[in-house]
Amino acid sequence: QVQLVESGGGLVQPGGSLRLSCAASGRTFSSYAMGWFRQAPGKEGEFVAAITRGGWGKDYADPVKGRFTISRDNAKNTVYLQMNSLKPEDTAVYYCAAAIAWRVTTVAGFDYWGQGTQVTVSS
Repeated sequence: QVQLVESGGGLVQPGGSLRLSCAASGRTFSSYAMGWFRQAPGKEGEFVAAITRGGWGKDYADPVKGRFTISRDNAKNTVYLQMNSLKPEDTAVYYCAAAIAWRVTTVAGFDYWGQGTQVTVSS
């Protein structure tokens, strides 16, 4: 198992940037593919980005392509989500997730979840 803790959320103006971090416990972080999901009020959760165990395979949802970048540092047991050119529609609770499988982009494919961090994009 792995425990995940997100951080870095907050209030930002449209066009601004934030970097989310997800810190994982344990010594087997490199055994998991990692992903980010988000859920806005009154809406279902949606996939944002994912990265393979080694960090070279990456997937992004269409709404964030070209704006968000996922990365990981296995030595620090941490995965990041750099968010640029933020829009009001990016407002949501962002969740970090870990998967046993090699490469996953769906909610059902992930096995462990963090508590989430709030991102609010508003002027």
